[in-house]
Amino acid sequence: MNVCPGCLKENHTTYCTSCKKSLFDGKTVNHILPFTKPEYQEIHFEQVKQLSISGVQTKHSLKLNNKTLELTNTSGEYILKPVTTNEFNNPDEVPLNEHLTMQIASQIFKIKTAVNGLVFFPDGEPAYITRRFDRDTDGNKILQEDFAQISGKTEENSGENYKYSSSYEDIGKLIDTYVAAKIVEKEKLFNLVLFAYLTSNCDAHLKNFSLYRENNFGDYLLTPAYDLINTGLHIPNEENLALDLFADDFMTNGFEYSSKYGKDDFIEFGNRLGLISSRIERILSLYSSKTSEIKDLINKSFLSDELKEKYIKSVEMRTGRISYSYDNDKGQE
Repeated sequence: MNVCPGCLKENHTTYCTSCKKSLFDGKTVNHILPFTKPEYQEIHFEQVKQLSISGVQTKHSLKLNNKTLELTNTSGEYILKPVTTNEFNNPDEVPLNEHLTMQIASQIFKIKTAVNGLVFFPDGEPAYITRRFDRDTDGNKILQEDFAQISGKTEENSGENYKYSSSYEDIGKLIDTYVAAKIVEKEKLFNLVLFAYLTSNCDAHLKNFSLYRENNFGDYLLTPAYDLINTGLHIPNEENLALDLFADDFMTNGFEYSSKYGKDDFIEFGNRLGLISSRIERILSLYSSKTSEIKDLINKSFLSDELKEKYIKSVEMRTGRISYSYDNDKGQE
């Protein structure tokens, strides 16, 4: 394919100038890895009740030596995520899916994401690569805590599915507690949750949201987004989200009727986060209006035609849901 394996820009056989800069500080790095696929021990999800794609992916650490990516046990600058399991549907396309979903987030919805791209083993098998954001300019580790850590939830005190034992509203309450610019960061959270819903991501659990202090200075902020993926392409019959929207048993009329989140649910969620009503409506309108752009990017991606079609259908379905107000419709009858 003649597209950049970073941003999917057309008429490129390797990384474009912009992706070379963001991924490799301007160095010309080959998108074909100089080593064969590493051996690793398969991790099976049967040991836990909740299926988690990110939880079973093997991750390797890379560093850039001059213009060459190398496996390393120390001073890693990148995380490499190859195809690692056959337990899901279409496992060979998981890296392609994650890369595409991250690009949709950053390019179309302007969500700040971890810098990422695709690389390929010499046999052509793809792997996802992302540049670490938990290192400062001198390579020192930046303190980062995910919301399982922040909430004090562990397998010991909350069970084996501890990272799913919360709600997105609870994450918002923790942002209230630990973040100075709370409204700004809660609006980011609102965007991330809405994006997860739009892209059928049922794996956006507590460990996939984190706080850090950029370069170890200033106030705590949400980290760049990471582990964004359309899980519906790999795990059938998944609905809604990894966590409940609400901290209590509240249900909108639409959810009580259909058991699916819609516009009314996200308006309620935004209200509970303390967001301004006009901002909630503006964000929902944005996410309801990008189907054509998303479709274009999906069609440029490295996914198979079958999964491209499935991804597009899932986005169209969920766009319809977040565009529809059950209460308004019933109120006009």
